[in-house]
Parts: sequence; structure tokens; C-alpha cells
Amino acid sequence: MAPDIGNAPEHGATRREDARATPPRVPLVGRAVRAQIGGRHERGGTLEPALIKPPCRPVLDDGPAVLVVNTRSRSGREAFETARETLVARGVSIVECHALSRADRLNAVVERMVARGTRRLIVGGGDGTLSRAVVRLLGRDVTLGVLPLGTGNDFARSLGIPPDIEAACDVIAQGYTARVDVGLANGRPFLNAASLGLATGIAKRLTKRLKQRAGKLAYPVAAAAEVKDLRPFHIRLKADDQELALDVLQLVVGNGLYHGAGNMVAPDARLDDRRLDIYAIAAPSAASGHEGTGLGQLQDIATLMRVALSLRSGEHVEHPAVTALRAARLYVEADPVQEVNADGELVGKTPMRFEVAPAALRVYAPAPS
Repeated sequence: MAPDIGNAPEHGATRREDARATPPRVPLVGRAVRAQIGGRHERGGTLEPALIKPPCRPVLDDGPAVLVVNTRSRSGREAFETARETLVARGVSIVECHALSRADRLNAVVERMVARGTRRLIVGGGDGTLSRAVVRLLGRDVTLGVLPLGTGNDFARSLGIPPDIEAACDVIAQGYTARVDVGLANGRPFLNAASLGLATGIAKRLTKRLKQRAGKLAYPVAAAAEVKDLRPFHIRLKADDQELALDVLQLVVGNGLYHGAGNMVAPDARLDDRRLDIYAIAAPSAASGHEGTGLGQLQDIATLMRVALSLRSGEHVEHPAVTALRAARLYVEADPVQEVNADGELVGKTPMRFEVAPAALRVYAPAPS
């Protein structure tokens, strides 16, 4: 059962001010206003964590850790020995190590370790691997260590964890932790974002073979292939107590700052703000009456390309085709019915209810500057 999310007073604060307030719900924010776009600064070549409350060191030692690595992730097989040796060299006590190649084995190992009383679980893999592990960690007194070994690594990026395996081990060894929110899609946890439309089509094309062969280029390769099959769809949103209907090409519901291998959900999204940041890309073909025609498809593709150019910086929220919202709860219906992708995994179809489990996960994060 999801933790109680509560209610919050409505007010007209800016997005940054709203994120720093801690009431559990905010009203819909119409079309987003630019709010410190690109505000995260680099520290020693890495990004600051997307957190309101800085990480801190726990008073008590949580005991030895268990290391679990998905060897089917993009660099998992090569990184397993490096991770184990580096963690031990940094003084992290490892009581068990598991190199796994099957998702069902990962689920079983994590469940067994948590039931045994393990309080430090270090997981190496991509965002999908981490999301599967988190299903078994919600509501448990366990600290998650993240080794980013996948293609997108958006959760690690939101936390400011470096992509280098030894540097990521350093973060764990330093022992600073933070409490972060977890998104729920019909009760199924996700860390980064859930999406409908184009992003879901891309996720279906991101096969293991493509990820292994193309690496960081897997996302643009899959996107280019998916665009030719692009079709607008109609959505009805209920965000907290307000409703909205749109014809769109894509809907993204974010818990973290990043999705899709480094694209921003919103420039001021934070992992501990108790909010979902949402953006929808409108379909110009529907508004112009050219939906289903060659001209309409060209209009849609041109809009997507313009928005895509600003996703890395977060400036997409200023594009006239983008509607940006913030809410603690979101209910989505779609016509036709749409598949929903969360952290790279297909998790169901619309209608879908999204909400936030606030401060539901404890993770290792870089020491505050």
C-alpha cells in the first residue's frame, strides 16, 4: 500500500519556491515559467544531487553489505569484479556477492537478502534493474547503493553519482545517505519517469542487443526508428483536483530530474520534493485538422524535433507545444488506450494512476559540497 500523501494548501508560488515547500500537494501549474533552467552546477566534473535536503551521514553503522550486479546490463559483466574489489579496498564490508543474468533471480535474491535483515544493498545495473530492486525495498530499513552500469543511468545522474565505477564506489564508501521519493504507477514503483506515446515506443525498441551494440547511441537510434510510426492520441488528466484534456504525441510523468538518458523532466524537479513533474507535447496535426495526413505527420515530427533539442537543458518547458504540470497525484486516461513505460520497462496500459511515496527510499549520495 502506498504511503499516505496527504493534502496541501493551494498557492501561487513559483516552481522553485513550490519545490522547496514541503506540503504534500500542489495545484496544477499551467504552462510552465522558466525557473532557473540549468540551475544544477557541476562539482569536480559531476552534477550536484537533485535534492532539497543535503545528504548526511547516519550515526549508526548499518553493518556489512550485499553486492548484486545485473550482468546483462550494458557494462555489468565487466564491472562486477571491479566493483567488488574497489568496494573492499575502500573499506566496505561485503558479506555476499551475486552476479545475476536473469530478472527473476534478481528479485529472489533481493527479497531473500531483505528478509534476512540486510541493511545495505549495493545494486549494479541500469534504471530497470534498480526499479525492480526498489519494489522490494519500499518500507524497509535498507540503504541502497547505486552502481550505474546501464544505458541511461538516469537515477544515478539525478543523484549526482558519477558514471565511473570506482567513483560510484567512493560515494558508497563515504557513507552519506539521502531520503528520496518514489513514484508509483498503479502501485508499481518507479524512480525516474513513466511515459506514454513516443517514449514508450522507444523503450520497446531498446532491445538488449541494441543497448550492447550501440551503447549511449541506443536511445537516438531507437527514437529515429520510432518516429515514422508516430501517432497522436487524446489524453484526459486529473492532476490533484484539476482536469485537463489534450491531443498529444508524448506524456512524461517524472519522479526524478532525468529520463531517457539525460533528458530533463523539468529543470527544477527534485528527488525529495514530494511532487510529480509532468510534461506533455501537443500534437499540432490535431489542432490544424491534418491528423492522419502526410502534412500532419510532418508537423508533428517538426514539433518533436524542436522540443527534443531543448530537453537536455530543460528549456523544453518554455516551448509553446509543451504543457508542464506539477502534482502529487495524477490520473490518466487515453484514447486510444496507451501502453505505459516506467524506467524503461512496460508496466501496463491506461487508465493509470500516478502518485508519490514521499521519502520512501534511503540511498547513498555524494557528500554535500
